[in-house]
Amino acid sequence: MTTGHVFIAVSLDGYIARPDGAIDWLEGWPDVGHDYGFAAFMESVDGLVMGRSTFEQALRFSDWPYTKPVIVLSRTMTDADVPSALAGRVRVSDKAPREVMNELSHDGWQRAYIDGGRVIQSFLREGLIDDLVITRLPVVIGSGLPLFGEVTGDVRLAHISTSAFASGFVQSCYRASAA
Repeated sequence: MTTGHVFIAVSLDGYIARPDGAIDWLEGWPDVGHDYGFAAFMESVDGLVMGRSTFEQALRFSDWPYTKPVIVLSRTMTDADVPSALAGRVRVSDKAPREVMNELSHDGWQRAYIDGGRVIQSFLREGLIDDLVITRLPVVIGSGLPLFGEVTGDVRLAHISTSAFASGFVQSCYRASAA
């Protein structure tokens, strides 16, 4: 089965975006040239699974940021909603998390980058996340979209490592014990 992996930034108060989905608070930090392991992480995955909101946020970037295949999970979008410039690189699925992972496994994917708050939450609830790299930025934004939402029971994580950077970023890696 394809394994799920998370690499995400959060504010000190646990938000991944402002209430309107904006991620402007991620910009303008010192040490901009440092990628905090993101390039190596991207090399380790076969593609991305993200939600519609995360996809729409990525479309706002000046250039499409991904060279790997992207699966957008949405109940309202179809492949016809994907910009023509991304045809063949982005596809839409309305399947449940486990069905998506089974399909990706059948397609030969070994590791999938799981991105977007609600998508991460749903994959975590299903026990489909193997590990998480969470980079906490030293900013309090007060409200927004949380990384973690309601769970049906405790989700225990095993701490792998934590690194602190001169920028003030603190990056922690966890293994999901249920995975």
